[in-house]
Amino acid sequence: MNPNAERDPRVYLALERTLLAWIRTSLAMMGFGFVVARFGLFLRELSVARLGPPVQPNGISTSLGIGLVMLGVLVSVASVIRYVHLTHKFDRGEGMRGSSWLAVALAVGLAVVGVLVSLRLMAL
Repeated sequence: MNPNAERDPRVYLALERTLLAWIRTSLAMMGFGFVVARFGLFLRELSVARLGPPVQPNGISTSLGIGLVMLGVLVSVASVIRYVHLTHKFDRGEGMRGSSWLAVALAVGLAVVGVLVSLRLMAL
């Protein structure tokens, strides 16, 4: 491998674009968490508008929403840590090896949240 390949500015710009993509992902997760947290309030308002029996809140929407917001915060912090770590690795002339643990963990975490939200929607 060419020792100067790691010092190519395109590598650093690619790292920065990746960081910004993770930041966008974390912001989307926080926004989605807010929507999920307010879903219970929406159901209560809908039941009042239908003049039906009021829906008793069980707190799962709020808990899932807060969990998603916190997960978004963690993804944001982890992405900055990973960015700094990879930038230092390239500064030392090391290459990047292995898969992104952040992407794998996020995919698994969001799959679990998706299943929980689906179960909640089926229970309505």
